Amino acid sequence: MAQLPFNLKHIEAFLAVADLGSFRRAAERLNTTQPNISNRISQLEDRLGLRLMERDAGSVRLTPRGQALLAPARQVLGAADALLSAAGDPSRFRGALRLGVSEMVAGTWLRRFMQGMKARYPGIDIDLTVDLSANLSKALFARDLDLTLQSGPFAQTVPRTVALGQSAYVWVGAPGLVVPGAPLEAAQIARHPVLTHSRGSIPQRQLQDHFQSIGQPVRLVSASNISTCLQLAVDGLGIACLPEDLLAEPLAQGRLVRLDYGWVPEDLVFAARCLMQPEPAYVTFAMDLARQLYPPAG
Repeated sequence: MAQLPFNLKHIEAFLAVADLGSFRRAAERLNTTQPNISNRISQLEDRLGLRLMERDAGSVRLTPRGQALLAPARQVLGAADALLSAAGDPSRFRGALRLGVSEMVAGTWLRRFMQGMKARYPGIDIDLTVDLSANLSKALFARDLDLTLQSGPFAQTVPRTVALGQSAYVWVGAPGLVVPGAPLEAAQIARHPVLTHSRGSIPQRQLQDHFQSIGQPVRLVSASNISTCLQLAVDGLGIACLPEDLLAEPLAQGRLVRLDYGWVPEDLVFAARCLMQPEPAYVTFAMDLARQLYPPAG
């Protein structure tokens, strides 16, 4: 059998530079140095006898021959991943998964997700980012993240999306702040600060638009950290409209009570999203695990 003129490190470097558009970012992604990435690309070009990339003032773009090799290169990495998976020992996978999650995921089922990943793929380190969903989307398309578990809506599509669950909004307040049970009028809510998500977020805008549409002035208190919003509500410092998944414990303990108001923002709808091609086995497992822990409604 003829000996191949390249190895997997050459292919990994080629795809990393092609996807990230930078030797520096490719080096960071593959946990090596920029000279190493440059050497691997040069060796691959020498051994194939092809010019794969044009370098110009710090930018990198693929040549037509480089473009033609993208799909076969992804197939090579996919085959290597399939071979390792077929060996039947997930612990042999090594690497890092750059995971981005919204704060609601972090405050509910993330711990079980991390435990499941560690049990299945102990050799995969998870580099975790917790942020607003809009910021997670930007980081995903900048390829600073490999996988996101976030809420929609999503302005851009990705090669792979797995629908997760959704969470309805609920009005809550500390016991004694408002008499629970009886339906509330907007004017009763307006007597208190209304605690909500960060300024400019979709739920915050929907709350603002709702009260403006009925001509009811309210004091919206935005918090970039939803846990802070929850704690302020528990402390009786305002009425909050929060995702129901966050409220099980304080409601069960009586630290918050449900309030009956006839309008709520739209449900938060979650999805696992990935741009990686080929998609490693541990990413496929991560998306399936997220679906098991937070399944689609219905």
